Amino acid sequence: MKLHELAPAAGSREDGYRVGRGPASGNGKTSGRGHKGQKSRSGYSRKRGFEGGQMPMKIRLPKRGFNNRFAAPLTAVNLKAFESFEKGAIVTAETLLEKRILRKCPHGLKVLGNGEIKVAFTIVADSFSASAKEKIEAAGGTCQLKS
Repeated sequence: MKLHELAPAAGSREDGYRVGRGPASGNGKTSGRGHKGQKSRSGYSRKRGFEGGQMPMKIRLPKRGFNNRFAAPLTAVNLKAFESFEKGAIVTAETLLEKRILRKCPHGLKVLGNGEIKVAFTIVADSFSASAKEKIEAAGGTCQLKS
């Protein structure tokens, strides 16, 4: 295959809508915009969510609760993700990123209690669930809060 032989898949591309090319085109005279009215004028654009004067959906639906734009949610990791660590290791968000257990951890780490651990090691995180803390300490490990 050569560069000049490249072509899109058959039927994946459609010709553009050519307006203002005379009556034979099917879109002559008013260019498919109909006669007069706001939508026929140049520069017309409808606002996002406009429903033709009907009460818009965003206003019709009830509003509940609060969504904090400035919240910094912690990245949750279950105990079963720590099975690959050896005895005595110090596990931080950075080590989880290096081992590719996490893809990103922008605001901090929270350890959750799903899974079992049998090896004792230290986990440094911003938060621990009660069950995770219990299981880590039962295995002989320690939970350190990141300061």
